[in-house]
Amino acid sequence: MKQLIYTNTVYRTGTETVSLFARTFPGLTFYSQFLAILLRASAKAKRGQYDDADWCRSSFNILRSLESVGVCIEITGIKNVERLETPCIVIANHMSVLETVILPIVIQPIRKMTFIVKQSLLDYPVFRHIMRSRDPIAVSRTNPRHDLKVVLEGGMDQLKRGISIIVFPQTTRTHSFDPTQFNTIGVKLAKKTNVPIIPLALLTDAWGNGKYLKDFGKIDPSKNVNFAFGEPMWIQGRGTNEHQEIIHFISRKLQEWQNEREKDYLT
Repeated sequence: MKQLIYTNTVYRTGTETVSLFARTFPGLTFYSQFLAILLRASAKAKRGQYDDADWCRSSFNILRSLESVGVCIEITGIKNVERLETPCIVIANHMSVLETVILPIVIQPIRKMTFIVKQSLLDYPVFRHIMRSRDPIAVSRTNPRHDLKVVLEGGMDQLKRGISIIVFPQTTRTHSFDPTQFNTIGVKLAKKTNVPIIPLALLTDAWGNGKYLKDFGKIDPSKNVNFAFGEPMWIQGRGTNEHQEIIHFISRKLQEWQNEREKDYLT
């Protein structure tokens, strides 16, 4: 199983040699590699042969493909996942496809994981075979009451089997973070199952959302990618305070990273 190498619990892209073609055409270079990885994975998943190690391998290869066109990736706080003795619920903002395909190599080598996803992803060409092999919890995003029931029942089953769950509470991927669109479904699941929450802040707009095909937007190596896992928390009472703490953590990290970008731009 592929694993990332952390230095002082931080993963950071090293010095990469980027070819002239990749520098000139980062999107073309990356997407040709990305589609090849997906097609191989999908074919294997369709045969029922795509396992945890394969998922990590695909995720690792996608990460390396991004780095090969000059995208720099930094991951901090993974120790907060490592030190837990139980499965957990990771609650994150959702910016792009990038986090969906990179999180497996970050978390899966430490503890088994799956996602809460839109039902439509299970019918998505090529990608559907991979997603179905990961036994995700599928929601409609059109019937909140039914979705909550599905998440509570499916989440309880997954967590009992030791599988951690990744939740993106926003209704859609967006490069801006709007706390009013950040629902409490992950908090409710944590309260129901009495497992810890790990907040996760993501800055992944180096992989843009496309105008016509949302999953295939601009690849911009000038934008660093950041993942930051926060301290675990257990739900007390109704979970209102914890929900606000998650929002505060994500907002604070996003502001820090944006400030760093502005500073780098000015210098």
